[in-house]
Amino acid sequence: MFADRVLSGMRPTGSLHLGHYHGVLKNWVQMQHEMECLFFVADWHALTTHYDTPQVIEQSVWDMVIDWLAAGVDPAHSTLFIQSRVPEHAELHLLLSMITPLGWLERMPTYKDQQEKLSGKDLSTYGFLGYPLLQSADILIYRATQVPVGEDQVPHIEFTREIARRFNHIYGREIGFEEKAEAAIKKMGSKKGRLYSELRTKYQEQGDDEALLAAKALLDEQQNLSHGDRERLFGYLEGSGKMILSEPQAMLTAASRMPGLDGQKMSKSYGNTISMREDEESVTKKIRTMPTDPARIRRTDPGTPEKCPVWQLHQVYSSDDTKQWVQQGCTSAGIGCIECKQPVIQGVLDEQRPMRERAQYYLDDPTLVKNIIADGCEKARELARDTMRDVREAMGLSYS
Repeated sequence: MFADRVLSGMRPTGSLHLGHYHGVLKNWVQMQHEMECLFFVADWHALTTHYDTPQVIEQSVWDMVIDWLAAGVDPAHSTLFIQSRVPEHAELHLLLSMITPLGWLERMPTYKDQQEKLSGKDLSTYGFLGYPLLQSADILIYRATQVPVGEDQVPHIEFTREIARRFNHIYGREIGFEEKAEAAIKKMGSKKGRLYSELRTKYQEQGDDEALLAAKALLDEQQNLSHGDRERLFGYLEGSGKMILSEPQAMLTAASRMPGLDGQKMSKSYGNTISMREDEESVTKKIRTMPTDPARIRRTDPGTPEKCPVWQLHQVYSSDDTKQWVQQGCTSAGIGCIECKQPVIQGVLDEQRPMRERAQYYLDDPTLVKNIIADGCEKARELARDTMRDVREAMGLSYS
């Protein structure tokens, strides 16, 4: 029905740290070699909470793209673009707002949570209330089938599925749909047309999911069907309407195990971060001055690694042999805290070194990044225009 396509974005609200790398970017680097991927700078989303400090957004956009490239995101294998440079996002957001019940937005679990967390900021704006719908438009405009998210974002994907379902139900019921669908079946040829009809009946009468999958696979193989006929037949399988917008699936990603310098999750709000491209001297100083097990007041005091924030970093950066050395040395006071921190320092610096090298290539010639984004925006707009052509036609709007 729709090609496998991944969409993911990040808000430009400051420099990226190692928590972003381990929580998001490593997944992006892996996924870009497995399926079609689109990664975007969500600058409009940043305005939902930072509308009064736009300078933060403007300064962060290009630094963030360089961080992506430094992490190993490859423009030869993925499409990188900026949300606000693809105006079709805003158009689809507007059109979807015409059919979105207000209560659906007010019930979003993140709506009140974020208002409480950011109580010092006035978030009584439509932009903040409507950001889940803008997020849906971001996904649906590319007919993305997979969206990598953590568990807390799953309700947003389900909301997007409901929006797509509602849109298809309202606007997929074109006049003469069944007659057009039956005519499209004949275009498949007698043998394949008969098989399609048998599988459709089996699914609709018996709820046979395997028959549904087989029918979809059969349609994917058809070369002599127009895009419109293909979408009609996909919709005819499950109901009586065209499938105009896809229903994306949440691709659950493992929660980041990256701890901050104080043992809490690495976050700018906690002031416990290490930036992805932070210089070696600063990284070394930060880790050397990290708090350790409070029981180790003197060098000769034995400690408990599980009570020490440094031990959490060993879980990310150290080998089993090193962790065994830490366990034995700490509990017996055989090693001091500075000695214990050295492998972590080395692990972080080794991880950052290729990032700095990749980033320097783009820092030396900023036009390279501008060109990557320009190409990505052009590719994204081509996909977005295709979707909007179908959306506008379905809603009775002219499209030139």
